[in-house]
Amino acid sequence: MSEKRTRSPWLPPRWFIRLAWKVHRGLYRLSRGRRGLWPPKGNRWGTLRLTTVGRRSGQERSVILAYVHDGPNLVTLAMNGWAAPEPAWWLNLQARPEASATLVDGQRHVRGRAAHGAERERLWARWQELDKGLDGFAARRPGQTAVVVLEPSPDQARN
Repeated sequence: MSEKRTRSPWLPPRWFIRLAWKVHRGLYRLSRGRRGLWPPKGNRWGTLRLTTVGRRSGQERSVILAYVHDGPNLVTLAMNGWAAPEPAWWLNLQARPEASATLVDGQRHVRGRAAHGAERERLWARWQELDKGLDGFAARRPGQTAVVVLEPSPDQARN
């Protein structure tokens, strides 16, 4: 089932969400990558550090995202803290799909794309298992939240 328009669960103020992101990234940097990332376990998502190339600046940009595994792929949501605009990392990935994902066990070269149709429905349902309020949070956004699949790049798949 796709995103239902339901009553939105409570979210902290936007300034608090942005501060939490900055603190998380700072913890990752200060610990030189030893803290801030974790693998998905059981019915809990993990975190990864995605590095894209800025669509306008051409410079590397990194963000820490929640993810789940789907076979060899990593799956995340382009939600921007449930705010209306698309997250910059997703806009960058659409312009240049090649990126790198750093996980607890190392770095992977990936190629990002949006899931569509039955694949999107299946992956959205997986995220719903992890977050019962997912549809309510998604209802805060004016459009459909992209389910982003990070596939191993062809070079990595050969190794």
